[in-house]
Amino acid sequence: MATVTIPKKEYQELVDKKFRYEMLREIMKEDIFAPPPTRSRENILALFRATKRYNKKFLGGLRKGLRRSPYFR
Repeated sequence: MATVTIPKKEYQELVDKKFRYEMLREIMKEDIFAPPPTRSRENILALFRATKRYNKKFLGGLRKGLRRSPYFR
């Protein structure tokens, strides 16, 4: 096997792409078209709020989107 020398930046990009590919492969193993486990808008919003990661503007947009969706009640 021949030795190949590449710049460190290029090596890091290749490693990053490999990890992204592996992560995508793992996600695709799951049933990505399965319906969400709950149809309750309030339950979904409560779960998002409980993480304390999302600001009020995001949660307002999420509420508006869930209200427009015919899937959630």
